[in-house]
Amino acid sequence: MVSWSGHILPFIVTVMIWFLATGLIAFSVTDGTENRGRATFRRSVAVGGAAGIAGLIAILLTSQHVSVAAVYVSFVGALLVWGWHEIGFLTGAAAGPRRSACQPGARGMDRFMQASATVIHHEIALALTALMLISLSWNAANQIGAMVFVLMFALRLSSKVNLFVGVPNSTTEMLPPHLSYLKSYFGRNRMTWLLAVSIGAILATAAWFASLAISAPLGSAEMTGASLLTALCLLGALEHFFLALPFRDGMLWGWALPQAGARPGSQTDLGGKGGPQPS
Repeated sequence: MVSWSGHILPFIVTVMIWFLATGLIAFSVTDGTENRGRATFRRSVAVGGAAGIAGLIAILLTSQHVSVAAVYVSFVGALLVWGWHEIGFLTGAAAGPRRSACQPGARGMDRFMQASATVIHHEIALALTALMLISLSWNAANQIGAMVFVLMFALRLSSKVNLFVGVPNSTTEMLPPHLSYLKSYFGRNRMTWLLAVSIGAILATAAWFASLAISAPLGSAEMTGASLLTALCLLGALEHFFLALPFRDGMLWGWALPQAGARPGSQTDLGGKGGPQPS
């Protein structure tokens, strides 16, 4: 039986937070003459850091409480910690030691090593945070915060690997101009088996979480937590579908990127002409 409070409401909450948080993060890191300007990056990182610490405290305070309210608080806490990392990456505060385009003609392991060097600091920070949350919530009654963060880490890592290998639609409207060199590490615009398998695996995970939500006691914290994870998986699958379809980021977050369409290189050439280095 489908429950409004246990199934539908968690989905609505997840979609609303995803939509608003993504737009606000994009707004805070847009540079040049657009939006708030690159001069505010330090302030954005500071605000993001404060939010991240608040999120971590929220996860810790609710880890020993099994209630619907505690699940929601822990869920939001994990998203705040995640948002801190996203702001750090998009502002360039935590990306990688390499801040330049891929060398022409790079192939295979050389191309992979160059691409890894552009994001390695960010990936290490995410991995360490995930391990910290897992260790802090080990044997805890409420583990939703760690589960949400680890799930988002896996979804984001899948997106990055697929972009490196190549996807049909590598839109970059959400990528700030100071990180435009990252586009040179995207693979050719093509459909690959990896993207298809990734979408299938994410949907299978969503189905598993959905089965847990359906079978959980009505109105329980377990039902709410499983529904929140189901919604996150479905949004992750949707973002992977965006990589396969001719969809522009600005269609959803135009309010956060009012001048994105006028920005040079706002979207990679879908025809592949002058595009990223082939794999």
